[in-house]
Amino acid sequence: MKSVLLCFSLFSISLLGQPAPSVPAPWDVSKSVSELAAQVAKLKPVLARLTVQAWVEQGAPAAYLEQWQSAQHELDYLAQSARALEKQPEKITIALDLYFRIQAVEWRLQSLSEGARKYENAAAGDQLAEAVGVHATQRDQLRQYITDLAAQNEQELAVMDREAQRCREDQNTSRTQASPVAAPAKKNTKAK
Repeated sequence: MKSVLLCFSLFSISLLGQPAPSVPAPWDVSKSVSELAAQVAKLKPVLARLTVQAWVEQGAPAAYLEQWQSAQHELDYLAQSARALEKQPEKITIALDLYFRIQAVEWRLQSLSEGARKYENAAAGDQLAEAVGVHATQRDQLRQYITDLAAQNEQELAVMDREAQRCREDQNTSRTQASPVAAPAKKNTKAK
């Protein structure tokens, strides 16, 4: 038991001594994600103002209508993912989900901005293109955060693994030293 406690305390010391990647504090991540959610909320009315059904009636491909509907759903999912990451900024899976949703929304917005320029007006297309630019910056920041968080987790796991191996070796060594090989019993050669 003493060796387990010793290993744990050494593990704690070695983990603290390791330089960690520059992962922002959870409250900073929550603040950034909150800002992203606010920007996403501003996109919903911009998308709602597009008259995509009129585009299709003017000869635009029906795919625009599907992209428009999909973009609206993706914005809802993106907002949900952002709220989840605000609550648990240390979760890589949630951060990845948000990152992929941002990419999906950007792709749809780029396509819709081209359609808006062609079938509606240039201002609507420019507004969507501008939103894509804003999301690109936050997407890059999120990607960097995910990379740093993953590197920190890998580093912590490597330290835990090294310490676990060292503790196993220490335990095996102490067991071997604690139970020396018993000398063979002497035969009693005295006759009774």
